[in-house]
Amino acid sequence: MSERRSLCPICLAASLWLALSPGRALACDVALVLAMDVSGSVDAYEYTLQAQGIAQAIRDPQVQDALVHGRAALAVVQWSGAMEQSVTLPWTRITEPADAQAVATRVQVMPRAHAGGNTAVGEAIRVSAALFAQVGDCVRWVIDVSGDGDENESFTLGTERVAAYRRGIQINGLAIEAAGQSQSITNFYNRHVVTPGGFVITARQHDDFARAMREKMLRELIAPVAALPGPEPALAPPAPPLREYAALDMFLRMPAR
Repeated sequence: MSERRSLCPICLAASLWLALSPGRALACDVALVLAMDVSGSVDAYEYTLQAQGIAQAIRDPQVQDALVHGRAALAVVQWSGAMEQSVTLPWTRITEPADAQAVATRVQVMPRAHAGGNTAVGEAIRVSAALFAQVGDCVRWVIDVSGDGDENESFTLGTERVAAYRRGIQINGLAIEAAGQSQSITNFYNRHVVTPGGFVITARQHDDFARAMREKMLRELIAPVAALPGPEPALAPPAPPLREYAALDMFLRMPAR
């Protein structure tokens, strides 16, 4: 059974679990930063597909239900080269369906913050990670980095990924591949961007972005269900003890090729 088809039973389990836990529903389960690539490799049409794709994913009934039940906090960062990162949607709490609809509308029409720059993935992570100081009440902190290229400026990715991981931040990726069977961006994100316990969803060109974003958000928003007793394995294993950080640092600091 494909990963996408298996999401429905998980969503049903999530709804049941949340319904039986009214006290838990009052907490913020997850704070999620959507860090979208607006570098020079993304043209105006592709930027529009990304913005519309995020909005479409937020409007999806299952995603919206997960956002509301988890009282999620959402923010959007647009990133490109060094010193080209902008928070275009500050933290917004989703406590009812109207909140999700309002966020979707804002994202769909938000102007592009940068154009023509390079690709500084590490700087995108640094700016995104700094935002979590404002949402200390949220149980999980997640950065989703989406992009169609590897790092070619600043080269701080290894350092920033280690720093985020040590703060308990999970980094996931949405890799936008070219047409065909290439997996170069997916491989780069798997090796150099996501943290241990994180994952990468692949979009086949920007036209596939909305589908991939929906799948990614469902997996992020319902992750707590994986920790409940049952056949589903945990999606995000606990962080290693401090004595393991030396080996982890060596792995995470490997330079991108």
